[in-house]
Amino acid sequence: MNHHHPALAVNHLSYAYGPRKALDGVGFTVMPGECAILLGPNGAGKSTLFALITRLYESPDGHIDIAGFDIKRQSLRALSRLGVVFQQPTLDLDLSVEQNLRYHAALHGLSGRQAQARIQEELERQAMYERRGEKVRQLNGGHRRRVEIARALLHNPQVLLLDEPTVGLDVPSRRAIVDYVHALCQERSIAVLWASHLIDEIAASDKLIMLHRGRIRALGTVSEVLALTDADDIAGAFQALTREVA
Repeated sequence: MNHHHPALAVNHLSYAYGPRKALDGVGFTVMPGECAILLGPNGAGKSTLFALITRLYESPDGHIDIAGFDIKRQSLRALSRLGVVFQQPTLDLDLSVEQNLRYHAALHGLSGRQAQARIQEELERQAMYERRGEKVRQLNGGHRRRVEIARALLHNPQVLLLDEPTVGLDVPSRRAIVDYVHALCQERSIAVLWASHLIDEIAASDKLIMLHRGRIRALGTVSEVLALTDADDIAGAFQALTREVA
């Protein structure tokens, strides 16, 4: 992976549901090791954007590249470099932690030994390895999320997509996930695109992408966005950018 090239590049992306434009000319990049926070109210277009990046939908307009691969022309190669944690839980509650991860590893073509090594490594990183034999339904929400993040990282993706992963979790669980994801960016040079509406989850070093009504209203570091909006904090900037023009 070339560190001078974006891990994720989105260009001129538009998408409409009938007459309503959900996304209108959206473009941004996320570099290796960068944590980009996608902030937007409900209905801003975040879900549509994620559906296009994961190829749940296809857009007639614009381009998406993952690790340099065009998602339309080199679909399998692009998607194999992507890890995703969806907002809705997708673990099988009746299988153990390890069984859930083994199933995912098999889908990505990892051999038994590779899978074993990767599962151990990712679970140990989140202090979950000793719980590998437990059924998922025995875990609390924060621990289930940790398993989903481990699963998304098993095949060593270059881009990690997180769709509001901390919704419904208690403060310590949220904090653990926020800290873990920021460490991933720094230590492993993974590019992260994190959809959130929780302003306290943002670190000063993050890149902000503020989406409102299908358009990017601000893009840059926390300090750049504050300067642009003349606001004292991110909450103020967000309000200023999403205020409806009468």
